[in-house]
Amino acid sequence: ADLLTSTSSAAFFLLSAADAEVKDLCGTAPLRKPHTRIIGGEDAPAGVWPWQASVNNNSTLCGGSLISRRWVLTAARCLSRSADNVVVFLGRDTQMGPNPHEVTRWVSKVIQHPDYDPGTHKNDLGLLRLSTPVNFTDYIRPVCLAAKRSFFVDGLSCWVTGWGAPQTHAPLPPPQRLQQVSVPIVSNIQCNAAYGTGKVTTRMMCAGPDFRGKGFCEGDFGGPLVVSNGNRWIQAGVASFVTGCGYPDYPGVYTRVSRYQTWINNHTGEEQPGYVYFWSSASRTSPFIAMFSLLAATALVF
Repeated sequence: ADLLTSTSSAAFFLLSAADAEVKDLCGTAPLRKPHTRIIGGEDAPAGVWPWQASVNNNSTLCGGSLISRRWVLTAARCLSRSADNVVVFLGRDTQMGPNPHEVTRWVSKVIQHPDYDPGTHKNDLGLLRLSTPVNFTDYIRPVCLAAKRSFFVDGLSCWVTGWGAPQTHAPLPPPQRLQQVSVPIVSNIQCNAAYGTGKVTTRMMCAGPDFRGKGFCEGDFGGPLVVSNGNRWIQAGVASFVTGCGYPDYPGVYTRVSRYQTWINNHTGEEQPGYVYFWSSASRTSPFIAMFSLLAATALVF
């Protein structure tokens, strides 16, 4: 019998991280109840996305993701060259409080991708080094990152989270609780048909909106697009740009994390994140391929 079927199937193995605890904990969400149904476009229960970061740069609100004890991944569009006035909140539930499990960190270093182009949104990726490391808790944990050559098939269900506007120019109502929405992967071919040929490059990926027009919007830029496989959550993308909010003809466009593994590692040094190779297919997978993946996992988890 086939071992893996449909667009939700995947084979993966965990790669090493410099911090053993990062490797062990990345992508785990202990406060999420098993088999919990995620309802799109609604309040997220406290702690179910423990890597979610709120990045505040003066008056600019963006999302981000904790990837190790001292590094947050976000979009370059959210950053200036200076770390002055950049504050990161982790363990945050609402923007208007109270947040009993929250920790606050100033940023000691801002790294924008050197080839970021604000006009085309190419290489829309940035890293923030926190002033001091954070301790991992049930409410604060790193996400795993998609490793090189990861593949996310058209139609695969992913999730995007953030405190952005629910619709264009309409702020999230008080207390501004973290929102979650399930969105399907959209092929780059279809995405380019919407935005114009060549606008969406191979270093980008697209997802959503869902059937109700839910997707990411203003204030969500820099936030994570994640996919689940078993007990691990893997970040596939970083929210980069979109036309409108939830317009049915315009998917959200994300920076494709797997294309930047080397760049991320070069800057995080000994504080590297955990990486997961993710592969999904719309067709049935043979037992041979599934077994090969399991053997690879056994050999490479260390």
